[in-house]
Amino acid sequence: MKPTNPCTEPVCITCGDVAQIAVVTEVLADRRALVELDGVTEEISVALVDASCGDILIVHAKEALGVLG
Repeated sequence: MKPTNPCTEPVCITCGDVAQIAVVTEVLADRRALVELDGVTEEISVALVDASCGDILIVHAKEALGVLG
């Protein structure tokens, strides 16, 4: 089945996005956390997971989707 509206851009906004691996460096209030992602510190949401310092997360669009270890 062909898509009815194929992507015309070099990278599709829907299927071109990828999740990344990040390490929790600090758990903040309001279900937020600081993580290290490719050597950069980012603030993300951990509303969907139970995260602790040192946990390895899979993150997409600044949202932790799962704990890998």
